[in-house]
Amino acid sequence: MTEESKRFFAAVVGGFIAATGSIIQLNAQGIDSQEAIGKIIGSEVMVGEASAEIHIGKIVAAIEKTSENIGTIRKVSNLSKVDIVLLADAGASQGGIPLELDAKVEEYRAEISQLRKELEGNAMLFHAIDSRQILPTQVLAVEFDGSGAAIIYVARRRRR
Repeated sequence: MTEESKRFFAAVVGGFIAATGSIIQLNAQGIDSQEAIGKIIGSEVMVGEASAEIHIGKIVAAIEKTSENIGTIRKVSNLSKVDIVLLADAGASQGGIPLELDAKVEEYRAEISQLRKELEGNAMLFHAIDSRQILPTQVLAVEFDGSGAAIIYVARRRRR
């Protein structure tokens, strides 16, 4: 092996080790880091409880716009605010969602399933819900207002 080949080989190995070390360091930080989550989400995330029964009109309207909202989820990469609304009376332990809402969820089952897949594919929105221990399968609807904010409706009660 020539001296030039040895230097080239050493440079390649050194670069590999440096790159591997960076990857290991990034993985060691993990997504559990609030700083990392904040950088990924980049938006203010608020979590609150509401009654599905009281807000049924807004939730139904969001469900009816699911196809449109899927397209928005695919494209959105920056939001000023993400509100996560836990529908306290819609969790399985509380008897489930109101009948009118349940009928709408059933009617839009395929669209809601696609919406949940798109949420998993959008790092910002996925980490907004995932960092609050919310599963995509608990999401009923997503609503986007015209001011760059999103509301995610979730059938789950808040952990105490």
